[in-house]
Amino acid sequence: MPAPATFSSSAAAFLGGVKSALTSVFFLVLAGTYIGMGALAHDFGFSSWWLALSTVLVWAAPAQVILISALGAGSAHIEAAIAVTLSAIRLFPMVVALLPLLRGEGTRLRDLLLPTHFTSVSMWVESIRLLPGVPRERRIAFCNGLSVGYMGTAASFGFVGYYLAAELPPLLAGALLLLTPMSFLLSTARNAKAIMDKLALVLGLVLGTILTAT
Repeated sequence: MPAPATFSSSAAAFLGGVKSALTSVFFLVLAGTYIGMGALAHDFGFSSWWLALSTVLVWAAPAQVILISALGAGSAHIEAAIAVTLSAIRLFPMVVALLPLLRGEGTRLRDLLLPTHFTSVSMWVESIRLLPGVPRERRIAFCNGLSVGYMGTAASFGFVGYYLAAELPPLLAGALLLLTPMSFLLSTARNAKAIMDKLALVLGLVLGTILTAT
């Protein structure tokens, strides 16, 4: 576990979260993933600003792939919305695991709305790792800063990928989109200390492979 961090104010905690995001391995993961995402949006005829807005509103690379490919293929908006919603359900257990780390005495419901929306694979993994070392009264600000750092990285490199699309081979663009699930798998394996965590990881890999094959 990282050494405990002390922050003199919520603003300092927020900036500490941004710094943690920009210096973590997920910065590189998101940079590569969203270069591929930008190329994908370009190929389907969406604008770079549309991609940036969808990053802020959807904030989940797999869901954005579904959204872009569904709308790009001519699916009805309601069909795309249902598909994105079903994809987002996988984040619910992460939110449930994260909220107890954020709640403190006097925490209001509205204080938890942003962290709930911000919950993503990268943010969740780093929050579980770093928040125990952050004073409880500063955790929400730190978590929001961490998320803004990741979201800003994704949006920025989405623009890069969009304007590099003409030069980026389709195979490379597709491979970059796999960085997020691979990094999540490796980070989960690294953080799995209890036997139940390791068992859940193994069962997930086995069952996921079987279900995909069938």
